[in-house]
Amino acid sequence: MSGGAYALTQVAIDKATSKITQATLLDGEAVAVPATPGPAGKKIDGPLNLLLVGIDVRPGWDAGARADTIMIVHIPASHDQAYLVSIPRDWRVPIPANPETNYRGGTDKINAAFEFGYRGEGTELQKRARGFKLLARTLNKQIGITFNGAALIDFQGFQSVIRELGGVDMCIDQRASSIHLAYDRNGKLVPIKFNEATHRVFDVPPGGKVVVHEVGCRPMSAELALDYARIRYGLPKTDYDRQRHQQQLIKAIAKKATSAGVVTNPAKIGRVITAAGKAFILDTQGVSIEDFVFTLKGVAANDMAVLKTNQGNFAEVKINGISYQRLTDESMEMLHAARDGTLDEFVRTHPAVVAPKTG
Repeated sequence: MSGGAYALTQVAIDKATSKITQATLLDGEAVAVPATPGPAGKKIDGPLNLLLVGIDVRPGWDAGARADTIMIVHIPASHDQAYLVSIPRDWRVPIPANPETNYRGGTDKINAAFEFGYRGEGTELQKRARGFKLLARTLNKQIGITFNGAALIDFQGFQSVIRELGGVDMCIDQRASSIHLAYDRNGKLVPIKFNEATHRVFDVPPGGKVVVHEVGCRPMSAELALDYARIRYGLPKTDYDRQRHQQQLIKAIAKKATSAGVVTNPAKIGRVITAAGKAFILDTQGVSIEDFVFTLKGVAANDMAVLKTNQGNFAEVKINGISYQRLTDESMEMLHAARDGTLDEFVRTHPAVVAPKTG
């Protein structure tokens, strides 16, 4: 990002910061990273690990609040690269006790940690913060990792951010049939429902048809891009394919957000950040948002590297008829490298963990 573009971005951030919801999501596990003065802000020192969690909670929808998406973003100390690592939501792990919600602790899928923290009384913000804390604490106990920042977003909020960006450019790498959207007879997108027991969609309007994402690169609306990134049923590697598509969407958003048409347009930046402020809950561990933006301004110069846990393959464990995932020794070593700030070195010696680039 050029100095002029950064300055414009900084002005927009200054105006929008007050609109961003901030809460304690990390249980105070990570100490704020020391910052050194820079020419137009402060640079955060050292490698960074950020935890991103996505949930699907809709008004009037009683389906729990398990984490649907769990990603670690690792930034090496050079601050010129970003690595995206998706955590399989079916990873079987010990989840610590959570006295706040009377959860005694146990072993379950990692996405259940959010639910065990979320349940109980309180405002929606308080419940989401509790859920995030227990999930972060679970990762900390399992791999020893602490986080320098965190973001929680629900899928409805994610759509608003992509919409303000004017959509994103996506490269569809495999044909996927939606379980969330259909076209009515007039070509308008409408929501549909899916029966997990029968693997069938229903509520497709008469004369309508289910959305099918065909292979190829093209601009996509917020609704279609998010829909593609959420599909796992019908794909050969199910959740691992979905993880890859979610990572592709994050990259597409980052590219669009740092494109010339956005960073040189203060009004557009303001609208995007305002939408993000409504959609995200952030915990920057005491470091200002401006300092994060200044520190990471060079990351956009390089493609985000998408890393594959289990190299994108199943490592299944069945217990009492329930299917779980385990992480291979290589994947655990990869997560420990993120913990230790040596992930860039790990990637150089394990190139097979890097997913092929798309687009």
